Amino acid sequence: MSHTLTNNKKKLAPAVGSAVFSALGLALFAYFVWKAGPQNIWGNIRQLGAGFLVVIVISGIRPALRALAWTKCFEAPYRLPFRDAYRAYLAGDAMGNLTPLGLVVSEPAKVAQARHRVPVVAGLSAIAVENSFYLLSVALFISAGTVALMLSFPLSPKLRVASYATLVGVAVVVAVAYFMVRRQWKLLSGALEFFYGRGLARKFLETKRARARSLEERIYGFYGRNRSRFVPILLCDFGFHLATITEIYVTLYFISETPPTLLTAFVLGSVERLITVIFKFIPMRVGVDEAGTGLITKVLNLGTAAGVTLAIVRKARVVVWTAIGVALFVRQGLSLRGVAADEMKETIIAAEPAAIRHRERIEAR
Repeated sequence: MSHTLTNNKKKLAPAVGSAVFSALGLALFAYFVWKAGPQNIWGNIRQLGAGFLVVIVISGIRPALRALAWTKCFEAPYRLPFRDAYRAYLAGDAMGNLTPLGLVVSEPAKVAQARHRVPVVAGLSAIAVENSFYLLSVALFISAGTVALMLSFPLSPKLRVASYATLVGVAVVVAVAYFMVRRQWKLLSGALEFFYGRGLARKFLETKRARARSLEERIYGFYGRNRSRFVPILLCDFGFHLATITEIYVTLYFISETPPTLLTAFVLGSVERLITVIFKFIPMRVGVDEAGTGLITKVLNLGTAAGVTLAIVRKARVVVWTAIGVALFVRQGLSLRGVAADEMKETIIAAEPAAIRHRERIEAR
């Protein structure tokens, strides 16, 4: 009885946390809408009008570029056609947008959509590789945008400190990631081996260790064998950010009384990425997007209303693409549990040689 209650509490904890953060986000959203003026925001939205269709088209380029980058992260004999990658990316992103778990749900969902084309393990390793390149591009984009903000606009002491903290945080993350890849730190499999060796959850970890080793070997192996692909993958990911800047510029062109510049669009794009990275656990970044964007547009002399409107328009296009992604996911009729089962079978087969080598190394010691 007590065991059942404990399990129920564990299952409810994420839902409760999500509800609390969502409620806080909605409160923040309402506050900034009130502060910016509902009439001003509505006037901006009316000015956008049919321009929203242009925003939708531009925003559709972003997942297309990420999907293209994903296709370049597969190694022979596996190949994922762009069309399938694009559909899988839209479906996976939709799942991530609807839950507070973000990447934990969206990435396996993408693999679920593509498993009729490529094995699950190959899909997971390829998407992990693409994410690593994307995160590098995000780090550079955020850093460049922060520097541009600091050099081009007068900032309050608090905002300047926050900007320095952002640069330091990005530098630390990039440095750790570099050494992790350079020295091929096997953090995941190492942690599982640590717990397994101490008798913790041995039954659960029995197959997970081999899966983790196989995944890490695939990922690190890609970096060593495919250096010629680095530039094309990074170009796709930087193209994603360029599409973000273009979308912001077009939106501001329609809604702002002050003509936008590429510099303001660039800074706002980097801020949007930073908000997305930090507050990924809040569905659709409700409230925090309006707060952060409204604060920065005020600094950029565009007014708070323009920033709040920009965030609302961004949510509207996310809703459109999320609806398309959900439709694709439902049409495919796949479950993540089935993906996990397939992954286990494939990894056990693929990991047998790696497991033998790992056991031989341990015995040699």
